[in-house]
Amino acid sequence: MKSSDGFNARRLRPRGQSNWGLRLGAAIAAVLATVGVLLSLAGLATLAGHPPQATGMDLSNSGAAILVVCGLVVLYLGVTLWRRCRRRMRRSGALDMAPHLMKKHD
Repeated sequence: MKSSDGFNARRLRPRGQSNWGLRLGAAIAAVLATVGVLLSLAGLATLAGHPPQATGMDLSNSGAAILVVCGLVVLYLGVTLWRRCRRRMRRSGALDMAPHLMKKHD
């Protein structure tokens, strides 16, 4: 069998995609989720009568309720974005399967 000097088997396989964008997205999503939890806890503490000792956060009950709602929305967005990034990172490019048929590891 004749071997060719210029043959490289790695050229036959498709090159995998880089996951840096998805990793950065997952990190930003984790920060969003953390900020959402902190905002919600600050609003709940204010509603319970123990306002946080941060300057410039003199909130009434309505302001604290708005802070809780905004914190929950930011938390929901962070968790949703994080799950979407994790699902895309785990998906292989070999076979395209419907997302609801994949195993639930997240």
